[in-house]
Amino acid sequence: MTLLEKLGRGNQPNVQVQIFATISSETVDNDYQNIKQSVHKIIVEQMTPTEQMVLSAVQQEAAEVEQVIGNYVDKVLEDNPFAVPVSERGRIVSDLRDEMLGLGPIESLLKDPAITEIMVNGPKKVFIERMGKLQLSGVQFHDDAHVMNIIERILSPIGRHIDESTPLVDARLKDGSRVNIIIPPLALCGPCITIRKFAQKALSVENLISFGTLDRKMADFIRACIQARINILVSGGTGSGKTTTLNVLSSFIPENERIVTIEDAAELKLQQTHVVTLESRPANIEGSGQITIRDLVKNALRMRPDRIIVGEVRSGEALDMLQAMNTGHDGSLTTAHANTPRDALSRLETMVL
Repeated sequence: MTLLEKLGRGNQPNVQVQIFATISSETVDNDYQNIKQSVHKIIVEQMTPTEQMVLSAVQQEAAEVEQVIGNYVDKVLEDNPFAVPVSERGRIVSDLRDEMLGLGPIESLLKDPAITEIMVNGPKKVFIERMGKLQLSGVQFHDDAHVMNIIERILSPIGRHIDESTPLVDARLKDGSRVNIIIPPLALCGPCITIRKFAQKALSVENLISFGTLDRKMADFIRACIQARINILVSGGTGSGKTTTLNVLSSFIPENERIVTIEDAAELKLQQTHVVTLESRPANIEGSGQITIRDLVKNALRMRPDRIIVGEVRSGEALDMLQAMNTGHDGSLTTAHANTPRDALSRLETMVL
């Protein structure tokens, strides 16, 4: 039952307003979601070809897109004026724009520079990391199908696929943010999306010094190691800043050297001009066509690189990386998950075996 039906259609506007004010916020939110879905359905069914062109043209001004959506919102609210507060109209238009052109409910989280990670644990629980602390956001999806629709929107542009036979996948967004997706039957709480947001502006060594991550002498020592072509393995736990550190280290590589980067999902943002970026590829629906990090490391050796940078070694590619470092590709860089430097060496031995 909508809020309008709860209020009734009698000729007592003052009573309606009074009752409306006493409705719980939860009820209003439910009606907000219902009216948003109704408008979305009407837009899809009734939109003219001209309006479709406006929405499909990514380069169009946001104001034009919002005007098209706003017209439909006004039509619905004219017939159902008490469905949601008038103040919510702008929110409906903005949410529908994100629903049709962006990644739905999480689009606003992606635009927030203070949020570094987004974790969707099924349709009703969306957590975020803000300033290093996890918290439950107020964002929700309608149901599992809504989450799956957004997942397809993430995967389609990069040619990835997910279904019950391939229920997990790694991907990336247009801005380079890293995405991990896992769905039922492996995820019992519903489709799960984990997004590690990509910093729009890469940190420099001066940033790390100002943050207190390292001091000037340490920075000068690391710069000397890179320029002296010392092989470097960056180790640390999840979210400790390995990729950030690798980006800073790569900034010390001379401009006249050829660099080949190899990653599962391209995250490195090198400033040099002579850079070749390679990305692994998972198997297709038939289970064939997989290109692993190890395959790319072997291929990189034939590309005349001065430096090879592997985003992360996890298994057999560690052996090929070590061999590359010892056969004329000094000064190469990579990262590995480990809690301490000694653990990093032990893990490297295990991966090589």
